[in-house]
Amino acid sequence: MKVTTKNLSDTKVELTVSLDKNDLKEARKKAVERLAKDVKVEGFRAGKAPLDLAEKIMNPNEVSSLAIDIAVRTSIPEAFKKAEKSPLVIPEVNVTKYVPDEMAEYTATADILPDVKLGDYKNLKVKKEKTEASEKDVNEILENIRNAYAEKKTAKKPAENGDEVIIDFVGKKDDKAFDGGTAKDYHLTLGSNQFIPGFEEGIIGHSSGDKFDLNLTFPKDYFNKDLAGKKTVFEVLLKQVNEIKKPELDAELAKKCGPFKSIDELKKDIKKNVEAQNEAKATDKFKDELVEKLVEKSKVSAPEILIKDQLRLIKDDFERNAKNRGQSLEDYIKSGGETFEKWEKEIEKIAEKRVKASLVLQVLAMQEKISASDEDVDAKIAELKDVYQKSPEALKNLKDPRVKIDIKNRLTIEKTLDYLAKINNK
Repeated sequence: MKVTTKNLSDTKVELTVSLDKNDLKEARKKAVERLAKDVKVEGFRAGKAPLDLAEKIMNPNEVSSLAIDIAVRTSIPEAFKKAEKSPLVIPEVNVTKYVPDEMAEYTATADILPDVKLGDYKNLKVKKEKTEASEKDVNEILENIRNAYAEKKTAKKPAENGDEVIIDFVGKKDDKAFDGGTAKDYHLTLGSNQFIPGFEEGIIGHSSGDKFDLNLTFPKDYFNKDLAGKKTVFEVLLKQVNEIKKPELDAELAKKCGPFKSIDELKKDIKKNVEAQNEAKATDKFKDELVEKLVEKSKVSAPEILIKDQLRLIKDDFERNAKNRGQSLEDYIKSGGETFEKWEKEIEKIAEKRVKASLVLQVLAMQEKISASDEDVDAKIAELKDVYQKSPEALKNLKDPRVKIDIKNRLTIEKTLDYLAKINNK
């Protein structure tokens, strides 16, 4: 067998494979053996006649056709091995020459794993953000705790900043209600800045039972481009005013939050947790930036078929989110103030980045001999079993060998990211 390689691109190759008599001889033998199973020779039971006798009454064209099919299919793996290429899909085959029992030639075209040349991954010059828990962070959480334990009492007074109001409202643009601008029995804490400027301020001073209009203008940078900078009218019915009484920051509140004897103890615990969360976020960001820099420094191309796989995964996630909101995918995208066409172009870029990142990390793992052990995989599966113990289908999937391979690959990538972070955290 002779193999000639033609690189169509960094991610696609065409092999021209030439087979000689010896290559075809074995394929013909297998073709005759297969066809003989259905051949009936007088004096013998079907499929039991000697091969030489069975072959004599076979259709020569049928034998030749099956022989070249067998020859091609059995030689493809060896051909790609000789060419030192790894096909990502079943190759597209075209037989160009065939003289039965003498010679054959065919081309095999396939997307392949590209050659990846890693950049200097030990000196990526990415700085990890310093993390700390500020007094502001701690105070914000303390305020959230006070809100959680706050007592609400219906008040017969005009609404003030800090009160909770229950309202019905309809937002209109050009006298027509717009999507997402209508709600009933909506609970709103005045001063929380959940709405556009002027909305919450416009409720202050009104009492239960008041009906009024708020003439407002959406900010120019509002995420929904259909509403950005546009004048609107909100028709509001104030149904109830609740005065909120927050607890004092004292030992009694601290005890409600856990085994704390004082507010100072609670603050220390909050600070510790915030620091841990900030550290985790900073580490994730650091790893993302390291991979992005490594891709920039490396020579790597993304095969189209892998990009398509990533696009499918991204779209599946968005479609699930859209379905949960009772929307079509296009409507879900448009509700975020973006055109569907622009969104598709953006996720194509994201998909390509993901593929390149995955490829450089795979090569780095092989180069540094990083791999998840069987013990790591077993521990992860045990962890997932606890998570999915109420889902028989998920537990069944964990027994699939392919799932085990996927878990091993994911854990290997995680270890590779940890290694990359360690050697660059200087």
